[in-house]
Amino acid sequence: MKDIIIVGSGLGGLSAALRLSSKGYNVKILEKNNSAGGRLNQYKENGFTFDVGPSFMSMTYEFDELFRYCGIENPIKLKVLDPLYEVYFEGRQEPYRIWKDLDKLAHEFEDIEPDFRIKAERYLKRASEFFHDTEDKVVKSNFNGLTDYFLKISRVPLKHLPYLKKKLWTLLSETFDSQVVKVIFSLVAFFLGSTPFKTPSIYSLLNYTEFIHNGYWRVEGGMYRIVEEIVKVLNERGVEIIYNTEVSDFHNTNGSMEYLLDKNGKRWNADVYLINADAASFRGQILRRKKYSETALDKMDWSLAPFTVYLGVRGKIDNLYHHNYFLGNDFTKYADKIFTSSVIPSNPYYYVNMPSYHEKQCAPEGCENIFILCPVPDLRYKKDWKDSEEFADRIIDDLSSRINFNIKENLMVKKIMSPEEWESEYNLYRGSGLGLSHGMNQIGGFRPSNKDEKFSNLYYVGASTVPGTGLPMVLISSKLATERILDEH
Repeated sequence: MKDIIIVGSGLGGLSAALRLSSKGYNVKILEKNNSAGGRLNQYKENGFTFDVGPSFMSMTYEFDELFRYCGIENPIKLKVLDPLYEVYFEGRQEPYRIWKDLDKLAHEFEDIEPDFRIKAERYLKRASEFFHDTEDKVVKSNFNGLTDYFLKISRVPLKHLPYLKKKLWTLLSETFDSQVVKVIFSLVAFFLGSTPFKTPSIYSLLNYTEFIHNGYWRVEGGMYRIVEEIVKVLNERGVEIIYNTEVSDFHNTNGSMEYLLDKNGKRWNADVYLINADAASFRGQILRRKKYSETALDKMDWSLAPFTVYLGVRGKIDNLYHHNYFLGNDFTKYADKIFTSSVIPSNPYYYVNMPSYHEKQCAPEGCENIFILCPVPDLRYKKDWKDSEEFADRIIDDLSSRINFNIKENLMVKKIMSPEEWESEYNLYRGSGLGLSHGMNQIGGFRPSNKDEKFSNLYYVGASTVPGTGLPMVLISSKLATERILDEH
């Protein structure tokens, strides 16, 4: 039985541990913090329970695949979201309710987008072709270098080639007339930590996943139940998670990793190592590779940083749905500046999740818990977040006025996490929330490989390696990394 050490207990590390332990490997997980989950974590205070990061997911069948692979019945209970979310625009009292049912959605947009259903069906049909023509050939595939990547991508129908260079906003502008509809359909770009002006149009496949293919789902009991259920199985299998253990150095010999060193000077030996820390920054900051030096890392394209606020509120908010977007009326100008601004936005765009809409147990009786996420520039551009309180208050005041509920007068809990906290808590490079972005030069074979370039027993799993960011992609990443390890060890 070979020994495997996994560094990091994010979803990638946990799901890989589940797969590898089911194949007979002796697995240990080293975790920097005192709880498992990475960004998929939990925060509790004063009777309120908050999911720290992800608040819903798509492609839920990837969880079915994970547990089936490991010979376990899926213990995670999921509920479909319909409507998917609501979108508030500045100056409009009522939100747009975004339904999966295209007839209902067409009714929602009847005053602003004539023939919406015809346009949407044509758009989503093309998006479905993007999805199904690339899922197995590119997304669920390992690559042995760029030559292998180009060989596999050459099997994708040539009709998709023009869309690799076209941006998502351009495709939406060719499809719809209404600015409102274009903005709403482009929100999927923010799931990649980017904007539709930077995201390739092929990622319209995310619109297909939300409306047609699988939709969006919430986890009964909160998103952290995913972590709790996996950790429960790992404990039953004897997989040990060693908390408060941060890897800081390594030693290699004859082309192999010999041991890892933690900050307390302890050596960790194994036959195989799997890194669930960021695949790019680990190579630079721990392995000290020139290709991933700080200068090189700073030149890469990183996803937007999260600015998050967790609020426990006294009183019930009747006119706020589970998932909501609050936007202004200058989307193009706002999105153009959001990546590189060094000051906080004066009129921020943000996402609001109110889990207590469905999950009553996550807040005391008669109360609500609110999670706010505002995408902001990473720490390369805005280096100082001493104005975090001011920015949080700006968002809270705006939200209060738009839902007609005085949040400040009813606050029981308030916690803020700026990009500085996200960087320090979860080792996110420059506070980037989702790791490397998904431009054409950073996907597939251009993304940091899940197999190390130098050490034969070192592998990677997670958002910044293949296939990319998001919970389902990370689950697929764990399968790809496991396949490599099984093939080679």
